[in-house]
Amino acid sequence: MARRGKKKGRPVSGWVVLDKPVGMGSTEAVSKIKWLFQAEKAGHAGTLDPLASGMLPIALGEATKTVPYVQDGAKVYRFTVAWGEERSTDDLEGPVTNSSDRRPAEAEVRALLPKYTGVIMQTPPQFSAVKIAGERAYDLARDGETVDIPAREIEIGRLDIVEHGVDRTVFVVECGKGTYVRSLARDMGRDLGCFGHISELRRVEVEPFTADDFVTVAELEAARFGGKTDENSDEEAEVSVDFGAIDALLVETAAALDCLPQVAVSDDAATKIRLGNPVIIRGRDAPVEAEEACATARGKLVAIGAIEQGMFKPKRVFAG
Repeated sequence: MARRGKKKGRPVSGWVVLDKPVGMGSTEAVSKIKWLFQAEKAGHAGTLDPLASGMLPIALGEATKTVPYVQDGAKVYRFTVAWGEERSTDDLEGPVTNSSDRRPAEAEVRALLPKYTGVIMQTPPQFSAVKIAGERAYDLARDGETVDIPAREIEIGRLDIVEHGVDRTVFVVECGKGTYVRSLARDMGRDLGCFGHISELRRVEVEPFTADDFVTVAELEAARFGGKTDENSDEEAEVSVDFGAIDALLVETAAALDCLPQVAVSDDAATKIRLGNPVIIRGRDAPVEAEEACATARGKLVAIGAIEQGMFKPKRVFAG
């Protein structure tokens, strides 16, 4: 009996700005979304721990080419630090490694915030994806090894107290790429002499996306199956399913490139660009020079490229 070919999936493109629930891993979330959309390709723009909730931008199809721009964007987290215990994972998952009866006053915590604002040096957690001699730190930590992870430069735009209690403080932080919120809890706890760990973490923004772009798994399932659960779906009938409702929940691929200069081109120019050819940029508002810019035609993304001497030179093109 001849084997049936593996389904390739649909050539659907765009961003799913998922409101990831606690308990779901980032890889699991990508697989779920890829299956719901029956997409050819999918990937996420920055891991979110299973114990964390909130924004996990997932790129489908051509949007995967824009993942680096979202990964580099600023992120906003709301998080709770529980005082009195330091844990091996710097969150609720790991065992307690240090403890203290001391609890900080709000004034003490507030006085500490300037130290953690601006460009600072931060040491990632032992349980992190940082590579040490070719291996992930969390793999070494799970094997019982304590590794020396070098501190690195990060940037924190703002760090504010939302609420303060006897045993815990709620913060909001806006930070750049590479920041570990778990390390903030660990380091502030040590500075205050009381220890601390993350008891709750939610990512509320990943530039350029905001909470207005959020969509839940339940909303996607309802759109995909018209109110029926995925268990009731007929896999053999999926070819004839209308994906219009779920596709309407996608954010345009071009949204990820709001940080770049935009160049509107004609349909003819778009065809040339997609073939890898440079085109002359016309219009008084067109940028003169730019190391990176994106070209669009009729509002659809055509390519990422450079503008040199009045010409757009494509580096990465997108299917029409």
